[in-house]
Amino acid sequence: MTVDTNKTTGPADTPPAGPEAIKAIPVRHYGRYVSAVVAIALFVAIVYAFAQGNINWSAVPDYFFDDRILTGVWKTLLLTVLSMVIGIVGGILLAVMRLSRNPVTSTIAWFYIWFFRGTPVLVQLVVWFNLGLVFTYINLGPIYKDYWSSFMTPLLTALLGLGLNEAAYMAEICRAGLLSVDEGQTEASQALGMSHGRTLRRIVIPQAMRVIVPPTGNEVVNMLKTTSLVSVVQYPELFRYAQDIGQVSGAPVEMYFLAAAWYLILTSILSVGQYYIERYYARGSSRTLPPTPFQKIKANMLSLSGYRR
Repeated sequence: MTVDTNKTTGPADTPPAGPEAIKAIPVRHYGRYVSAVVAIALFVAIVYAFAQGNINWSAVPDYFFDDRILTGVWKTLLLTVLSMVIGIVGGILLAVMRLSRNPVTSTIAWFYIWFFRGTPVLVQLVVWFNLGLVFTYINLGPIYKDYWSSFMTPLLTALLGLGLNEAAYMAEICRAGLLSVDEGQTEASQALGMSHGRTLRRIVIPQAMRVIVPPTGNEVVNMLKTTSLVSVVQYPELFRYAQDIGQVSGAPVEMYFLAAAWYLILTSILSVGQYYIERYYARGSSRTLPPTPFQKIKANMLSLSGYRR
């Protein structure tokens, strides 16, 4: 047997080459660039129009940290917190009543929600302030007795008008959250011998918070802005103090812009708090939490630096 020593090696004798690395080229979204340019142009045009308007902008920083404005900010926050406490507590109670099998309590809750959601907040504030025409005085026996006009102070009027109205909306939000929890959770807790109240506190409400928190955060932001209506019942808050300063200083429109700036600052702070509260209650519902704004900014910066390379 002879061996052919003149045989040359061919392509079949070489090891196969691996797959070529795929070079991903980002898709260019020209529509985004066009829309960004148009948006920036509109923004610049609006800023230019306000800058050229007959507005004394120097009055805004002069009164921005005025003692009266800061007092108004504090009273606005206090009124927001107290009204939301009344609204949340009342909303939870009304939601439980609405879901009750007792027809009396469910009907009372339905009527309350129907009435307060069907009438404007401004009307409710004025009605509470003028109920002295119906009730001359309030008599609680040995506890308290006084004329209605003395009892119904501007602060109490504001709290009742805002808090009781908010309770009607919070009742529907809480009811939606309670209904979002699977009935099997309640059945399992009852099989373990837990009472109805304990089932709500330990099982249902903690799971319902994931649904309740986002709209509640919106209600808090909305309540902060709605507090500007209580100026009609003589309660001094941010908007009322801005109005008073504007009448004295001769710059009423400028003080409206000042109040708007403070409302924007406060609502922005509340929105940040709402975001992290939602993130906290989303831990049990999703495996991976959504990135925070700082994480998004960092990811975008890294992607832009990688794109430029």
